Amino acid sequence: MMTVKLQIVIAAAILVVFAVLINMIRRKSLELKYALSWMLVLTALFVFACAPWLLNVVSEFLGIYAPVNMIFFLGFCFSLLIIFTLTVALSRLSNSVRTLDQIVALNEKKLEELEQALEEEKAKNQNHIADNEQE
Repeated sequence: MMTVKLQIVIAAAILVVFAVLINMIRRKSLELKYALSWMLVLTALFVFACAPWLLNVVSEFLGIYAPVNMIFFLGFCFSLLIIFTLTVALSRLSNSVRTLDQIVALNEKKLEELEQALEEEKAKNQNHIADNEQE
């Protein structure tokens, strides 16, 4: 069982982390879609810190022998969820970078072709001017 002092310390720590998370979202250093899962976990931890008897009720409902084991199991599941989410985001970014790289390569090729055509046109104009001067 948790003492009241420990409950207060844990709740205060959770509120500090929540405030840091909100500040990161406000400064746009963290996107809201990635922060929502962290907010959900912090909220659940805050509820369990304020009412530790709920931890026993939930662990018994899930058929887990010890409440501490339930916390570790849920932490493991949350870690897997975060890893999966980050893998999906990384795949999307990789595809976007590949597409952008191809677009840049095509634009560079077009730019080279236009520069070459411009140089040819300048050479024609200079030849034409030189021919007119000779006449």
